[in-house]
Amino acid sequence: MNNPIYLDHNATTPLLPEVVEAMMPYLNKHFGNPSSSHVYGRRVRTAVEDARAQVAALIGANSEEIVFTSGGTEANNLGIRGAADFLSQKQRIITSVIEHPATTQPCRFLERNGKQISWLPVDAAGRVRTAHIAEQLDRNTALVTIMHANNETGTIQPIEEISRLAHSSDALVHTDAAQSAGKIPVHVNDLGVDLLSLAGHKLYAPKGVGALYVRKGVSLQPVLYGASHERGLRPGTENVASMIGFGAACEIAASTLEAESKRVQSLRDEFFAMLQSKIPGLMLNGHETLRLPNTLNVRFPDIKGSFILANAPELAASTGSACHESGESASKVLLAMGITNDAALCSIRLTLGRATTFRDIQQAVNILAYAWKNSV
Repeated sequence: MNNPIYLDHNATTPLLPEVVEAMMPYLNKHFGNPSSSHVYGRRVRTAVEDARAQVAALIGANSEEIVFTSGGTEANNLGIRGAADFLSQKQRIITSVIEHPATTQPCRFLERNGKQISWLPVDAAGRVRTAHIAEQLDRNTALVTIMHANNETGTIQPIEEISRLAHSSDALVHTDAAQSAGKIPVHVNDLGVDLLSLAGHKLYAPKGVGALYVRKGVSLQPVLYGASHERGLRPGTENVASMIGFGAACEIAASTLEAESKRVQSLRDEFFAMLQSKIPGLMLNGHETLRLPNTLNVRFPDIKGSFILANAPELAASTGSACHESGESASKVLLAMGITNDAALCSIRLTLGRATTFRDIQQAVNILAYAWKNSV
């Protein structure tokens, strides 16, 4: 049996061959500990610093502003909890109701421990209103943390304006750019952020590696304690091979960003148009234009997304809803956008990637249309 067409690139991406090639010497030859002073350690330390520079270049940062982590979740925890702990005299943190659990859970942890968390709503397109942020900001605000682009709808947030507002109240700004980096331009100075999280496996690097950008002059308390690796912010012997792969993936993303973004957006738009022609009443979830170029989240008329995917084994995609023993619950992101529970349950997220072709989306359209008709 052939593998199904993969349209779940916002969940994870395959390793690029060039990434595997870059990693291999650090899996089977260069085994040194980067902290060792002898040649084995120095050789590996040099490679790690080269990778750090590659990650920094993708987001317009300096190498010394990049802290390697075990992934986006740890980067978010370090950025959010680290800033809150360092700025312990300030009690307020501002975030949104559509954040990834890697942001909401650290915020809930801080809330249980006495911090005031402002949970901001979003509009029908899934965007935070900057006016709501302005209303909540005061001199007691330590941090504003809003994701750059939503993992379910792809909607892009107005981070530049959020940063200007937050800095006017002397608050730091953190953004989770795990979904946006490598898909659209992400430049820390343009965004104005103080902290930015990345995840390797979202841009064709290995799972289990990520990074936190920490703007020069910003101080954090570590979340983990140990030796002085990563400027003392992330102790533990480095995951060298994965860091090398992450760096290689970032360099590839930077060099191909404009062309690949245009290519995949064109495919996505053709995909949506063809689906609409075959499925009357199909609707888009998310912003029409301010959206990741690879992301298409759609509502099917009258049929649950989970039923459609169950009848489409030739396709690998996701619904964004959660399944429990007691039943299926709708996506919190879609509900926050004002979409009804029933309509949210009828949604599917389709996310394209580097290997997606026009033939793939043609086949996917026929598969989904057939599955929808046979689920009615």
